[in-house]
Amino acid sequence: MLILLRHGRTEVNAGGRLQGRIDVPLDATGILQARAAGEHLRARFPGARVVSSPLARAVETARAIGGEPEIDGRFVELDYGDWDGLEMSQVPRGEWRAWRGDPSFRPPGGESLQELDTRVRPALLELSETARDRDVIIVSHVSPIKSAVTWALGAGPEMTWRMSLDRASICTVAIGPAGPALVTFNETAHLGGLAK
Repeated sequence: MLILLRHGRTEVNAGGRLQGRIDVPLDATGILQARAAGEHLRARFPGARVVSSPLARAVETARAIGGEPEIDGRFVELDYGDWDGLEMSQVPRGEWRAWRGDPSFRPPGGESLQELDTRVRPALLELSETARDRDVIIVSHVSPIKSAVTWALGAGPEMTWRMSLDRASICTVAIGPAGPALVTFNETAHLGGLAK
């Protein structure tokens, strides 16, 4: 099984700002979310291999599962370029519409959803070989996780905008003889009152 865990909350995303490569730690709520997710995943998937994005918020969340995670830069968040740190309302409307309508659109100085898929999907294929026999937990960010979900569904990046993922949520993907299959999406029951 591939288990996809989004990192906990930070001050940047709690403030409704785009958070791509900004490397900030979890806030107090994010730490509690990470602990709750870690406890849940240790019990549900004991002995799982843990892989993380290199950004601090993901590594902190992964450590809450137990031990030091393996770092894989392919699971780093989408590069928002000049938009990093902006509130969504600060992005020019025409550019925002272009981004939502075209997976090849690149924010100024950033990365397109197609480019994100190009780096995430090979990593998923590699880890899926292990996940046939041993659970693999990937701690990442909203955009790479959405890329993984569309991969599991046999869809493309145009489906990204039709999904919503909460902080510290879990998605699971079974790896069978016919390939990946989405089992669960945006699980948050383990967070109790800490969801969102």
